[in-house]
Amino acid sequence: MIWKIYLSGEIHTAWRDEIIQKSKNEKLPVSFLTPELNHEQSDAAGDFLAEASSNFWRDNQSAKVNSIRIKNNILSCDLAVIKFGDKYKQWNAAFEAGLCAAHSKPYITLHSPDLIHPLKEVDGSAMAWAENEDQVINLIAFVTKDEKAI
Repeated sequence: MIWKIYLSGEIHTAWRDEIIQKSKNEKLPVSFLTPELNHEQSDAAGDFLAEASSNFWRDNQSAKVNSIRIKNNILSCDLAVIKFGDKYKQWNAAFEAGLCAAHSKPYITLHSPDLIHPLKEVDGSAMAWAENEDQVINLIAFVTKDEKAI
């Protein structure tokens, strides 16, 4: 089995690239799914549908288009990793954690210890909390240890 892992959350650092590269180095039996990672493209996801009369309607339209990919990724993944960074509030990541919980999709959170209190409900439904990418790789290696990479 090749595990499908959805990498959700913070888009301003290279944490996804690090997890993907380390997974390749370890020859883990995984593939990865992501939301749109380009902030401008995500904001403009629905622009081709209709001209929006305000920023609210533009954001609303693009959020709905983006949600097609996000919901499909969550429903089809075997595990989600949800990263919360220190610089920006990732309200979308908290929402995606809620979707995982509502659909019984296992997820782990990835964040620094100073976010423990603000994320207590999100962490409360998570299967694990990691502080760094190496811990995520160790967790993935453990849960997939009997699987063979192709």
